[in-house]
Amino acid sequence: MQQPSTHLTSALALAVCLISLSAAAEDTPPATPPTSFSAEIGVGAEYDTNVTIDELDASTRKGDTAVTVEGKVGMRTYFSPDTDLRLSYDFSQDMYQDFSDLNRQTHILGANLKTRAGKFDAGFSTFYVNSLLDSNGFLELYRASPYLSRFLSQKWFSRVAYVFTDKQIKERGERDAITHTGELDLYYFARGLRSYFNVGYRYRSEDANLDRLDYSSHAAKLRYIRRIDFGSKALKVELAYRYEDRDYSGITPGIGSVEGTERQDKRHRIQIDLEYPVSKRGVVQLYAAFGDYQSNFPISDFDQGILGSRYLYRW
Repeated sequence: MQQPSTHLTSALALAVCLISLSAAAEDTPPATPPTSFSAEIGVGAEYDTNVTIDELDASTRKGDTAVTVEGKVGMRTYFSPDTDLRLSYDFSQDMYQDFSDLNRQTHILGANLKTRAGKFDAGFSTFYVNSLLDSNGFLELYRASPYLSRFLSQKWFSRVAYVFTDKQIKERGERDAITHTGELDLYYFARGLRSYFNVGYRYRSEDANLDRLDYSSHAAKLRYIRRIDFGSKALKVELAYRYEDRDYSGITPGIGSVEGTERQDKRHRIQIDLEYPVSKRGVVQLYAAFGDYQSNFPISDFDQGILGSRYLYRW
């Protein structure tokens, strides 16, 4: 018959073994999530009260309807539980009823590398944009952006980024430009993703080949997103207001006098978006926007309203 001391020794040995196994389990890093894929396709229609080409400071001052088609595919792969890479391709096509020569097709290739660094998420994103106008080459844009983000508290989240952009416009070389941008965003999650605010500030400096197109700008935005129970599903509502104040450094002929003066733009834009799921993977979106673009350069002084809808299928 074993002595009590032997039982005690065995119990202590078993306890030490369990503690060791528990510690080993805690030291084992979490499993790396598997690679995932996603896709989205959509079709819609919209009415634009003033069809414009912002990159050329051109507006028709006339309205038109358009059919819109869009698609997106994406991949997310992990190098470790804290480091992942996202790759994406976006396609969009606008087809106007009357202004068919302004039909626009856009292709966007994107990559975003993000890693966890202590309390911060550090990342680097890059995009290549190729946009066609009436099936002809129009715009090429390269965008690169390092960024940092973190939760300041349980409900507050912040993100700061620097953005470098190289813009080239076919047959309008004077509008080719290099842009440097600083961005700051704050999010307040009142009820998690069911109800939150986003306020942001952006400073941009654009250096174009033509001196009179150089400008610096201050911009601000305010967004509110709310999910409201509607029947057995949730209706997503987004309200947004954006403001930008552009100060052009060169002299623009035709402003004030023959010699001209410096151009100044103030841009206000409000928008509402509604999204409601109609099936497990399908959603219907309704959106409306109004822009008040004020400028002492008459060509760039106009109003614009957009009303549209689309159906999206995601998987």
